Amino acid sequence: MTGPRNSSNPNAVVLSRSMVQLRVSLLLLLALLTAPACWAGSAAVALPDRHAAEAAQLMLESGGNAMDAAIAAAFVLAVTYPEAGNIGGGGFMLSYMGQEAAFLDFRESAPKTAHRDMYLDEGGNFIQHKSLIGGQASGVPGTVSGLHSAHLRYASKPWKTLLQPAIGLARDGFAVPAALARHAKERSAEIGNKTNFANYFGGLRTGEIFRQLQLAATLERIAHDPDDFYHGKIARQITAQMVKTNGLITLADMAAYKAVWRNPIQAQWRGYTILSAPPPSSGGVALIQLLQMRDFADVHFKDLWHNSPRYIHLLAEIEKRVFADRAQYLADPDFVEVPIAELLDMNYLAARATQINPTQISPAIAVPPGLESTDTTHLSILDSKGNAVSLTYTLNWDFGSGVVVEGAGFLLNNEMDDFSAKVGVPNKFGVIGNARNAIAPGKRMLSSMTPTIFLHKNKPALVIGTPGGSTIFTSVMQVILNLYDFSMPLQAAVDATRFHHQLPDATLIRHDRREITSTTRTKLQAMGYIVEPNSWGNLGDIQVIRIEGEKVQAAADSRNRGVARLIP
Repeated sequence: MTGPRNSSNPNAVVLSRSMVQLRVSLLLLLALLTAPACWAGSAAVALPDRHAAEAAQLMLESGGNAMDAAIAAAFVLAVTYPEAGNIGGGGFMLSYMGQEAAFLDFRESAPKTAHRDMYLDEGGNFIQHKSLIGGQASGVPGTVSGLHSAHLRYASKPWKTLLQPAIGLARDGFAVPAALARHAKERSAEIGNKTNFANYFGGLRTGEIFRQLQLAATLERIAHDPDDFYHGKIARQITAQMVKTNGLITLADMAAYKAVWRNPIQAQWRGYTILSAPPPSSGGVALIQLLQMRDFADVHFKDLWHNSPRYIHLLAEIEKRVFADRAQYLADPDFVEVPIAELLDMNYLAARATQINPTQISPAIAVPPGLESTDTTHLSILDSKGNAVSLTYTLNWDFGSGVVVEGAGFLLNNEMDDFSAKVGVPNKFGVIGNARNAIAPGKRMLSSMTPTIFLHKNKPALVIGTPGGSTIFTSVMQVILNLYDFSMPLQAAVDATRFHHQLPDATLIRHDRREITSTTRTKLQAMGYIVEPNSWGNLGDIQVIRIEGEKVQAAADSRNRGVARLIP
């Protein structure tokens, strides 16, 4: 039944594509035929690939809840979406289960031997490639701890059941989509022989069946005992890989890691309760600041059409102020005091909105912090009982550090680049920071991930999130405004061209690869802006579910290979 092992990939076997698809289809059909018909209303999923969508749908249709679907989908993405789906990274989960709002922080943490100046040379210069490629780029992974913690609190199905779709796809394989083959080829060329990445992913070809036998065995171990990842054989495999690659993660680091439950950020906006991500993510604070300042500056937005030059300029003015606050005040709340209440105070935001220049670019020096003194992936799920999960997790850049744990078959993250390795020096996403986000043992690096849920009368009204590094919260904000300012249909709101602006560059506006008009570009340039395509491609990969009364809609961003489904 199997073909010859691919000698360039120790973790892959080429199979008959039709044979694998038949086997997977039969397994799904058997599960669906035995599923109890227990749902009363519409459920929905919006995920970045069809395999994860199928796993989530299977869990919901077989009687599981939104958390069951989210966990199953997250493990599948570790197999079929290796650019960002992971067990070697970390992230954040916002949930609304049984009308209880909760936020789970499973962000990676710095190893115990990490230190503030570890990426500086003798002259104090930042050596960025060390924070991006190789063993020293990785923080202690949090995904397995996070998903298991979520299972213990909210899931209804057995842990082993939730991992079966991922195990099957790793063992039996899946057809490689063109985007994955292209990304893997590009990353292989970028990394070269600096890591073992090409040995595992360099041979991917569009349409071929990709089996990951080492990863299947790892997932089997996690299904049997999730603690194995932090205390058993998998932990030893990770630390052995650290020794080979001059990394810092030790068995003590693995054993010490714990996911943390935190209170989600909450705010009122236009009759909705916004639930979003607290620090160590900057996303929730930034998103609420963006939306509130837009409303305080409403006089400037009157009669503007969507993505007009003046509209883009006004959003850029707001984004400047948000990024100034992000750089100055936000970091891991377990290490520094973060003034969340002050940053979200209505009087403060109203005052910040008055500083917007409606006709000219505010230079960076005129936008100080206001108070005194690519690749990620996202999934949104709603079950028939009104439970919702918004989950964003990541390896950071595409395929993380490029280091694959040999014998275990999974990639490790390069999240250490999200610390401020040197004050005032931008990271890979162009974001600057200060000493509050400096590297320290056990500390969690600042993030921009923005898993978000809107509530209306204590029921979910919107479940949304996206990847995109520092562009995450600006992308989420634009889709929200497309819906609530411009009354766009859901898919159109997601697919519309997006723009991004951030400090320290006071004049650069980036747009995704969607078409922009020459008139818009010319008028922005006449104001003094530099207008360019985003350097790493499209801005975000939005996955969103919207609920209006009894009407449920779901949309997956057409920029990528996402799938949205309604489940009656």
